[in-house]
This record gives sequence, structure tokens and C-alpha cells, in this order.
Amino acid sequence: MTPLQLVARPLLGTFFVSAGVESLSEPEPRAEMAGPFLAKLREKAPGLPDDDVLLVRVNAAVQVAAGALLTVGRLPRLASLALAASLVPTTLAGHPFWEHEDAGQCAAQRTQLAKNGAVLGGLAAVISDAGHHARIHALRARARHRRPCPVSSRKNSLPTKSSLPTKSSLPTKKTLKNARQSLGQKGSSLSVK
Repeated sequence: MTPLQLVARPLLGTFFVSAGVESLSEPEPRAEMAGPFLAKLREKAPGLPDDDVLLVRVNAAVQVAAGALLTVGRLPRLASLALAASLVPTTLAGHPFWEHEDAGQCAAQRTQLAKNGAVLGGLAAVISDAGHHARIHALRARARHRRPCPVSSRKNSLPTKSSLPTKSSLPTKKTLKNARQSLGQKGSSLSVK
């Protein structure tokens, strides 16, 4: 992990842990705020539970657990994916700036939506970066487990004085002549200097 990641991941993670703990301690106001969004969502996904408070608590629990994993650097890609999946409905339910008629309220909600978009971008950066570092980690581990060639085996592969041919081990003229005759060659392709 790079020094920048040592700072960035915990900052992202603690943001979600803090928001999740706050939602778990007081889920009712968030459930009330998310009510209209969840009602629209239930039309498209009829299997969604009717209890808004339960859905807010489940979302908060995901944020606490995945935020803690990201903070300590465990399973950063999976934790970031879970946090991104949790952040999208939270943002849409909590900051629908298009539904506000008051200009100040609309601007505040638009700012919160933009902030959550920026956090989502940070999560996307962690998701894309985690795979890169996992490959680097695997390559480093593979390199550590490679065994270097011992010096003694390299010495054994080089010719020694005793393994080189000597003058007495070279063929004689008579041996070459006999070899030529047995091969049926009268030429001088086999000669001795």
C-alpha cells in the first residue's frame, strides 16, 4: 500500500463508519426522508420489504461494516463495491434537489448530491486501484518464492581441466584412415593436422 493510500482509504472508510453509526442510532428521520423514494422503488421492485426503518438500518450496517474494512485496508475492492452500492440509493433518497421549490434548499441538496458523487468517485478509484496492487503483490510474492541458482551448480556446468580432451584422447591418423575406409570415403574430409 502506498503512503497516499494509507491516508485516503481510512478517510473514506471513517466517513462511512460515522454516517452508518449515526443512521443506526437514529434511523427514523432517515426512514421518513427516504419514504417517498422507497415507495417509488417498491413499484419497480415489489419484493422490497415495507419497513423503511429496517431498510435504513440494513443500509447503515453495510456502511459500518464495509467502511471499517476499508479503513483497516482489508478487502478494499469488495468493501468499496459495497459502499458504492449503498451510497447510490442513499444519495437518491436523501438529496432529491429536483423536488425542492425553495432555491436555498435546492442548492443545499444539490451540494450534498455533488459531495456524494465525489465520494463515489473516490470509491471508484479504490476499486480500480485494488486490482492493480493485487497483481503487483502477487508478482512480488512469486518473485520471493523463486529460488536462485546455487553457485555450486553453476560451477558444475562449466568445463574443467579434467573434462577437456587431451592430446592422447584425440584420434590418431591410423584411426581416421580406418574410419574413412569403413565409411567408403577416400577424400580428405577427415584429416588430422
